Amino acid sequence: MSLKYGKFELPTNIILEEENSSRTFGRFIAEPFERGFGHTIGNAMRRMMLSSIEAPAIIAVRIQGVPHEYMAIEGVIEDMTNIVLNLKSALLRKLPSTEEANSKEQRIITSTIEVTQEMLDAHKGQVSIKLGDIIKAGNFEVVNPQLHLFYVTKPMKKQIDVRVAFGRGYVPSERHNILDKASDDILIDACYSPVRLVSYYVENTRVGQDTDFDKLIMDVTTDGRITPREAVSFAAQIATHHFEVFNKMKTIEVSFEDGEDMADTDDEEILEKLSYNIDEIELSVRSTNCLQGANIETIAELVIIPERKMLEFRNFGKKSLNEIKAKLQEMGLSLGMDLKRFDITLENVKDKVKALREEVKRKKNGAREKENANA
Repeated sequence: MSLKYGKFELPTNIILEEENSSRTFGRFIAEPFERGFGHTIGNAMRRMMLSSIEAPAIIAVRIQGVPHEYMAIEGVIEDMTNIVLNLKSALLRKLPSTEEANSKEQRIITSTIEVTQEMLDAHKGQVSIKLGDIIKAGNFEVVNPQLHLFYVTKPMKKQIDVRVAFGRGYVPSERHNILDKASDDILIDACYSPVRLVSYYVENTRVGQDTDFDKLIMDVTTDGRITPREAVSFAAQIATHHFEVFNKMKTIEVSFEDGEDMADTDDEEILEKLSYNIDEIELSVRSTNCLQGANIETIAELVIIPERKMLEFRNFGKKSLNEIKAKLQEMGLSLGMDLKRFDITLENVKDKVKALREEVKRKKNGAREKENANA
C-alpha cells in the first residue's frame, strides 16, 4: 500500500564555485528547492557542520623533566604555559588507513628533540622548535607543520610525547578521559571541530514561469583538517543517519511524482506555440505591422526579446506593448524568456523556428495518417 505525493522541485546537483574555492573555503549553490526548504536545509546543514564533524586534536603533552605546566624550562625562552597555548593551535588530519580505518583510539606520538651548539650558532643563538619537528610521520598529516612551539637557547636533548584523540566540538582539559595517565602528563583543551564558519542565505530562483523557488547558497570555511567539500558531505551523511530512526515509523509507503511526463508534454506545447507566426494570433493591425516592421515573424522571435528592447522599435508604444504582453500571458508565455533549454538564442532563433515548424508539421501529418489508418 502506497500514497502518491506530488512532485517536489529538487536540485539535481550541488555547484561549487571554483573561482573562489580553496582548501579551506568553498561556496556551494543548490537550486531549486520548494519555497521554505532553502532555510530548512541550510540551517540543518550549518548546525551539523559546526557541531558534529569529528577530527583529531592533541589532548595532552609530556616533556622530559617537566612535571607540571606552571614552570620554566632551562634553556627554553617560553614557559610551559605558553607551550601548551601554542599546542592548542596544532592542526592534524587523519590519513586513511586500510588496516585501521575505523580506529578511534588515543595515540601517543613520541619524538626526541636534540639541539646542538652548531645548530644554535647557525640560528644566532636560538632554535625554533616547530610542530613538524615533534610529529613527523605516521597516521596523521600535519596541516600547519611550521607552527612555532618554543625557542631553545642551550644545547639539549629531550623526549616529547603528545597524545592525540578524536572527538567533536570543544572539550576542556578536565573532561578528557586519559587512558594510562602519567603524573607528568599535561592536559590540553581540545578543539576538535574542523569547521570554523558556516553561513548561508536563500535567494529566489526561477522554475519555468514561477520565481518563488529557493536557491540555497552556503559559504563554508574550515581550518584545513578537512576540505569544505568533505564538510558538506560528512554533514549530509550525519543528517541522513539521524533521520533513519524516524523512517522506522513508516506505515504507508510514500512515492513522489517525478513530473517528467508532464514536463515533456509542457515542452511540446511550448515549442508548438513558439512556432506560430505573428499573424496567427489575434493582435491589432497596428501591433502586427510594428512587429513585421521590426522583422519579427514568429512567436519565438518575439518572446526572446526583452521588454525594454521592444520600446526601441519604430512606432511601437506602451499600448501595443501591453496588448502583446496580455496576449502572451494568455498563451502561458512572456517577453524576455530564456529559451536556452530548447537551444534557441537570439542568434539562431530564425533557423531554429524554421526547423521547429517543419517538425511540428511532420508530427501533425503523422498523427493524421494514424487516425485515418485506425478509421
